Amino acid sequence: MNRGLFNSIEQKTGVSMDEIFALANEIQHADFTNEKQVRKIVRRVSKMSKRQITQELEDKLVQSIIQDGSSLDLDKITKMMK
Repeated sequence: MNRGLFNSIEQKTGVSMDEIFALANEIQHADFTNEKQVRKIVRRVSKMSKRQITQELEDKLVQSIIQDGSSLDLDKITKMMK
């Protein structure tokens, strides 16, 4: 992979590529009907994006994801947090 691209992403986001790959792997293998797994992912994305979310918003995100029950990507979670 292009290290320059990764460096650029890391500088813009403040998130290391190792963290991004670990999250992507977690999302890829997650059971989106399992509340504990979904809640863990939502919290991790919140922490990575340096955006604190209220318990109420976390609950809404988790319930929305569980109801959908299908695969999820980082972009969808980020959009839901806005």
